Amino acid sequence: MSETRHRPVLVITGGSSGIGRCTAALFARQGWDVGLIARGRNGLESAQEEVRQGGARTAIAEADVSDPAALEQAAAAIEAELGPIDAWVNCAGVSAYGRFMDLPEADYERVTRVTYLGVVNGTRVALRRMLPRNHGNIVNVGSAVALRAVPMQSAYSAAKHAVAGFTEALRAELIEARSAVQMGIVHPPSTNTPFFSHAASHLPEGACRARRRRSTRRS
Repeated sequence: MSETRHRPVLVITGGSSGIGRCTAALFARQGWDVGLIARGRNGLESAQEEVRQGGARTAIAEADVSDPAALEQAAAAIEAELGPIDAWVNCAGVSAYGRFMDLPEADYERVTRVTYLGVVNGTRVALRRMLPRNHGNIVNVGSAVALRAVPMQSAYSAAKHAVAGFTEALRAELIEARSAVQMGIVHPPSTNTPFFSHAASHLPEGACRARRRRSTRRS
């Protein structure tokens, strides 16, 4: 009997929609098994079906990336079903629109906890598994606003700048330790995803309508 070929395992946070969901389907078609982590069950199950159509095994787990314990539990559940994690993509993120002084403190904190600290939490969960094996890849999803901050999104711009700094610092640590674990970051441009619809808005109504029109033209 021939030995079953091992398929590498990828985990994506924020995998139920947008860039995370598209990435999951792409990797499934390229021979990876895919674990998806997000907060919403319906979106996870829909994304899971797309991964299956790509010929991959898949597992889903509900977790908020701002909750380290929930994220650890989700990763453990996915590994129990799919096997050791070879790659991890930190893709979850949220934003809030509005002038700095108009943004409630709770919204500012939420954007920071999900978009920045969610990456920190996800990276820690991944490294707990990868460092002992001296194997694995972590990819953080940054943003063009990490290179050029934009008005009306100060919380999101700051969070993505923090992601870039965190990635650079930790990558240097891995290099200094001569670890085989790899870490990188990608900076997508503005993309037509549900991200814009999910963002909290504290803009005047007219500005909100203009923003929605612009977002529908993005591709």
